[in-house]
Amino acid sequence: MIAYPPLVSYTTELEYKSHYERVYCRGPIHTFDGIDVWFRKEQFEHCFYESSKRDDIKDVFSWRRAERIDWIKAALQDPLSELYFGWDNKRKRHNRKRRVLIVQGNYIVIITLRRNMVEANFVTAFIDLPHTLSQIRGSPRWV
Repeated sequence: MIAYPPLVSYTTELEYKSHYERVYCRGPIHTFDGIDVWFRKEQFEHCFYESSKRDDIKDVFSWRRAERIDWIKAALQDPLSELYFGWDNKRKRHNRKRRVLIVQGNYIVIITLRRNMVEANFVTAFIDLPHTLSQIRGSPRWV
């Protein structure tokens, strides 16, 4: 197992946002297998907020997600990550352009590949529970 960066501990959401923009939004992060992943500033809220009512409205900053901010890059560059095809909720099928990585047992990073298949956009990252992990692990492996 690869050593992952230590958890990041800031006192404000703004410090995490600044960190995200400084580390991720200035250029692509290169994956271990040659995909350039681009990060948009707008993805910060999607990645680091959670729904307080489990109604898909992300309204609460997640300190638990935020402290693993440096794990996103590490996961993308980890050749030992588990790779799966992502799920398209609208079409109710697996999507060959959506890639899900699992590292450290339960940390998930999702990217969506562009048409050229060598560039991607970051979607989100989070820690999840066994139910979601078993659903992901039931998906086809990324090849």
